[in-house]
This record gives sequence, C-alpha cells and structure tokens, in this order.
Amino acid sequence: MNKKVLIPVIIIGLLLIGGIAFLAIRLDKQKQENKAMQELAEMDKKEMENEYQQFANQYSEMKTQITNDSIVAQLTAEQEKTQRLLEELKQVKSSDAREIARLKKELATVRSVLRSYIIEIDSLNRLNQNLKNENNRVRGQYEAATREIQGLNTERASLSEKVAIAAQLDVTGIRMSLKNKRNKDTDKTKKCKTVQVTFTIAKNVTAQSGMKTFYVRITSPTGSVLGNDGSFAYENRNLQCSMKKTIEYTGKETTIVTYWPVTQALVGGSYNVSIFADGNMIGSRNFNFD
Repeated sequence: MNKKVLIPVIIIGLLLIGGIAFLAIRLDKQKQENKAMQELAEMDKKEMENEYQQFANQYSEMKTQITNDSIVAQLTAEQEKTQRLLEELKQVKSSDAREIARLKKELATVRSVLRSYIIEIDSLNRLNQNLKNENNRVRGQYEAATREIQGLNTERASLSEKVAIAAQLDVTGIRMSLKNKRNKDTDKTKKCKTVQVTFTIAKNVTAQSGMKTFYVRITSPTGSVLGNDGSFAYENRNLQCSMKKTIEYTGKETTIVTYWPVTQALVGGSYNVSIFADGNMIGSRNFNFD
C-alpha cells in the first residue's frame, strides 16, 4: 500500500481508538457520578423518613402531657397526617425528584406546625404549674387560717370555761343550828324544834346579777333528806331540797338564813348540809349532834 495512503489511515484509526477510549472513560465517570448521586438521594430520603417518624413520635408524646380534649384532637390529626406523609415517602423512589421535593416541602410544614404546638403546650404547662403553685399557696393559707381559727376557738372555749368557773358562786361560813322550843341553840336532836342554816355568798363581780334561788339540802345520819321544799336540777337529775330562798343577788357579799320546822324525829350523828345554786353545788359541810 502506498505510504501516502497508509499514513492517513493509521492516523484516523488512532483517532478512532482515542475517541472510543475517551468516551468509555467519560461514560464510566458519568456512571460513577450517577451512582454517587443515587446514594445521596437514598440517604436524603432515609433522613426524611427518620424525621417524619420522629415528628410522629413527638406528637404521640405530647398527647400524654395534655388533658385538654380539643388540643389532643388537634395533635391526633397532625400525627395521622405525619404518618400518612411518611407512608407516602416510603413508597416513593429516591430518584423521583418531583415527589421527593414535594414531600420535603411537606416535611418543612410539619416541622413548623410541630414547633408551634411545642410552644403552645410549653406555655400551657407553665400556666398549669403557676396555677398549681397558686393553689398550693392558697391551700396553705386556708390551712393556716383554719389552724388559727381552731386555736382561737380552743382559746375561747378555755376562756369561757375560766369565766364560767370564775362566775360560779362560792359559799363561806356554813352553819347549822338546832333550835329548841324557846328558839335557843341546843345540841340535842330530841329537843330540836327548828333547824337553822346560815351561810354567806362571797363577793363575785364576775357572776351575773339578778334573782337567784339558793337550795339547802340536809342529809341525816340515816341518809334521808330532811324536809321537802320541792326539788332542783343538778347533774342531769332532780334532787329533793330541805329549804330554799330566793334573793336579788348584786355581786356583793350576802348572808342568807333559812329555817326548817322539824316535822320528823331527828337522831344523833353526822348531818351534811349542801348548798346549791345555778345548777352547781357551791358549798358543803358536816355537823355532829347528839
């Protein structure tokens, strides 16, 4: 073959071989680039799936922190929407750029909505905590006030008891005398015609003034009550009295004298004289006669 013809053929052959080699290298590089892009797309899709799942879990957790039915219903709706978008994402191929872009935009919306609920729930929780603290404070004040009132009632009851005790009348100088038929004192019960009981009401400015009845009860050595001048109330029962006297008490020291005409035989021994007023026994003393 003519050299002039061979050389151009060789050059063309070399150019063809070089072109083929260049195309092969270019195609391999393009293939590697496409593979890398596919892997990146898969990673991006996986991250989106994880984020959707994380948001769905957060909605579920937030529902346990809220007792408001309306907000719980809203969170449930958003959770279901997030789960639905997650399922859509799982069905989409990573190479479907349009769907991936749409779901990525939806993901940004879900993220924004979730953030707003987090802020709202955090605000509600702080408000609830403040209300609990205020409720505890008010309860503490109420309990303290109740204790103070109970203390005051106890103190008032104690004071009332002390006043009642202080207002109770007191008797001094109780004396029982036996009088004979000439109205002279005698120690002989057989000669007694009249029994005289004298006592003094002590001064008491605390006691209530006004008309008061004083009851005298004389018990004989045999245990019987002398005389029968009616009865009076004492410790939830009615007692027979020997004699009684009603006076206007002014709080000043007052001496009272009572008489009982003997209507029954008296015996020697110990006689008890008890004085009662305002439902209380205000004095008592024993006397011995022959």
